[in-house]
Amino acid sequence: MFMRKPTYRSFEYTPRYYKPEEDEENRRRWRLNVKFRSQRKAGRKRPVILYLGVLALVVYMYLSLSGVI
Repeated sequence: MFMRKPTYRSFEYTPRYYKPEEDEENRRRWRLNVKFRSQRKAGRKRPVILYLGVLALVVYMYLSLSGVI
């Protein structure tokens, strides 16, 4: 009540070297890069040889434990 209320400082900042065309170009590149990354990750597939190897190992273990081999 008896104390002074704080006031916030206001700044007038104007960028010295702002190029709107360059800014828009950077935004466009960033958006394309993000889309390209997401497509690349979505298109990544595990090698078929890995699945075949795991399947062969499971079949071998099943046959060896059942007494066929």
